[in-house]
Amino acid sequence: MMTATRVRSRAGSNAATVALGVLALGVLACASPEDTSEGDASAAQVEQAADVLQFENLVRTVTILSDKFEALAGAMPEEAYDWRPMEGVRSVSDVYVHIAADNFFVPALMGIAAPPPTGITNDVQTFRAYQQRDMSRDEVIAGVGASFDFLLAAMEETRGELDRVMTLGGSETSVDDIWIRAVTHLHEHLGQSIAYARANEVVPPWSG
Repeated sequence: MMTATRVRSRAGSNAATVALGVLALGVLACASPEDTSEGDASAAQVEQAADVLQFENLVRTVTILSDKFEALAGAMPEEAYDWRPMEGVRSVSDVYVHIAADNFFVPALMGIAAPPPTGITNDVQTFRAYQQRDMSRDEVIAGVGASFDFLLAAMEETRGELDRVMTLGGSETSVDDIWIRAVTHLHEHLGQSIAYARANEVVPPWSG
């Protein structure tokens, strides 16, 4: 029920974003030459409001992803955590640990220090080392939950600097683009985790 409410809220935010865009076009179309500066200011305010709504959509999406990952990780039986569809690919446990590691690592790349117990810094070797840890099922689930708490807090910390330019992987990008990439990555592995669950006859708790 909570997930459905969040999805509806996100849809409402998208509609509001479209409405703001239409309003901006109306402001610009009706402006006379002497009102140009005022029109520019209004358009800038509308654009800023739209950016805020888009960021809120990202935050809500990560919250939904957090709920689903934690629910699915908890639904998988302990004996399934070592299961993998074939040799050379991640096991059930490996996928969850990878997600947790990435949730800690991405903010670290942006200058937001991960919790010291994770050992993760902006050095990719620490990201890899976390994934090599020997963890029980309960530790994996706890790690996933803690990583999403940290990721959401990090997103809030960057709320006022979404346009900040950064260099990531040798290319120039921005804070908001990094968050979009992070959400895309999470969706990819949620799909993988659902497939793993179905292969082990586990029904995702939020579906029938």
